Formats: sequence, structure tokens, C-alpha cells
Amino acid sequence: MTFSARVKEELCRRNITKKCCALAECYGVLLFCSSWTGQELRVVTESDAFAHRLPQLFHRAFRMEFDRRPRSGETGKRVFLIQDGAKLALLDRTYGGEPGQTVSRTVNFAMVEEDCCKLAFCRGAFLAGGAVTDPEKDYHLEWTTSHIGVSRAFPVILRELGFETKQARRKGNYVTYIKQSGKLEDMLTALGAGVCAMEVMTARIEKDLRNGANRQVNCDAANLDKVVQAAQEQIAAIERLERAGMLSSLPEKLQETARLRLAQPESTLAELAGQLDPPVSKSCLNHRLRKLLALAENA
Repeated sequence: MTFSARVKEELCRRNITKKCCALAECYGVLLFCSSWTGQELRVVTESDAFAHRLPQLFHRAFRMEFDRRPRSGETGKRVFLIQDGAKLALLDRTYGGEPGQTVSRTVNFAMVEEDCCKLAFCRGAFLAGGAVTDPEKDYHLEWTTSHIGVSRAFPVILRELGFETKQARRKGNYVTYIKQSGKLEDMLTALGAGVCAMEVMTARIEKDLRNGANRQVNCDAANLDKVVQAAQEQIAAIERLERAGMLSSLPEKLQETARLRLAQPESTLAELAGQLDPPVSKSCLNHRLRKLLALAENA
């Protein structure tokens, strides 16, 4: 499985909860998918996880079924299609467009006013029209759309979230991209792919270490790998508890620790311990994280 596919798989593990965010994520899918015109909606994907999530997403947002879906067990490129005029009109009306419009689309900012909705929109856009390079080779994350109006508005949304991007043209499409490793890590974390963000960080650190390798640095790298691996396991455990609906029922101290670890996947135990209110010892924080790991085993 490619790194890009792993990122989409992790993003698709996020629960579809708030209606506004489901609508925003669908909006990102629509504006970055293969085709959204007055005559049809066509979403094409090779991602197993996205192919599973997409019908659930549209049902949550619109109570709508696709006119055509991939057959069970189908592999390769899978096509989701809507050609029913009433369904297409509903999509247009929901996002402030005119039913049957054929002009190039843009972004209705009223649909992405809250930060949670902005991130959901960017997540949907990535699932439908995004890709990210294996960090062992390069640092590059991009979104591709066929709509020039969307390509002009999309960087505004990303800028409001704190991300500066660049743009390019490729085969008649419009590409918005991020290349800095640190910004790429932050974007993956914000979208909900914290474990994959850790892989990017690990790849970056290992590259830096190889450029100035010596015995002491190699020793430090081994210790850092342990820290990164432990953080990945902690984040995965917390996400498992969240999916099982157990996180919200835990004691407040464990919930606070879980929220802080998810928000700061790169921080060391010492850094995290100092940011709790009140601050706790590194040993105390480690005890709480071990408790979360133990609970997740039974989730």
C-alpha cells in the first residue's frame, strides 16, 4: 500500500459526527472529484477506505444513495455515479448553486465558516483529489481540481487555517500543494492523520541523521525512534478508544491527557507533562498513557 493510500485509510477512520462537517466534507469531495456538472456527479477512487466511507458520508449529509456504486469485491478504480436530476438539484441548492449549472464552480464560504468545517472540507478534497508522496522520497502533498474558481478560493481556506501553499497547472487541472516537511506534518495532523504525520517526521529526522551520521547521533536516533514509536502507539490507542465511544466516559485526567497527545503528536513526555494544568511529572504522565493503552486493548 502506498503512503498516500495509508493516509487516506487513516483519514477514513474518523467518525462522521457533526452534520455541518459531513456537509463540508461532501463539499470538498464534490469540488475535487472527477466530475460535478449539471448532468452528473462522478467520483472515481482506488482507495478501499474511501470507497467504503463515501456512501456513509452522503447518507449522513443528504440521506442520499448513489445511482451507481461499485460491485461488492470490485478492485482497481471504482466509480460512484449520480445522474438523477432531483439528487443533483439538491446538491446544487445545498451549496448555494443553481440547479443544472454548467459554469466553472467556486467555493461557497458560508459552508466552511467554522474551523472544524474548513478541516472537514480539506479532508474531503484530499480524499477525492489529493495525493501525498512517500516521505522517504520527497515531501509533497497536493490537491487537484478541474475548477479554476475553486483553485483560487481553496488557498484562502488553507491560509485561514495557518497554511501557506503554492499552485501549479498540470494537464488542464489546477494543483494546490505543500512541500515543506514541517507544514506537511502539521497538515496531516490537522486533517486527522496523526500516525502518518509521525511517519513523515520520522523520515525527516532519519534523513537529517544520515547527513551527519556519527556514533552518538545514531544512538540518539535509536532513542528517538522509540519515542516516535511509542507516540504512534499512544495515538492509535486513543483513536481506538474514540471510535469505540469509550473516551468520553473516562476520568477527566485521562481525557485531558488524550486530547493533549492527539494535539501534539511530536512532543516528548516531558513537554506534554509541563503543559497539563496543573503540570505533572513525566512519570505521572507516562502512567496515564499506559492506562490508555491498556484500556484500548479491550476496546
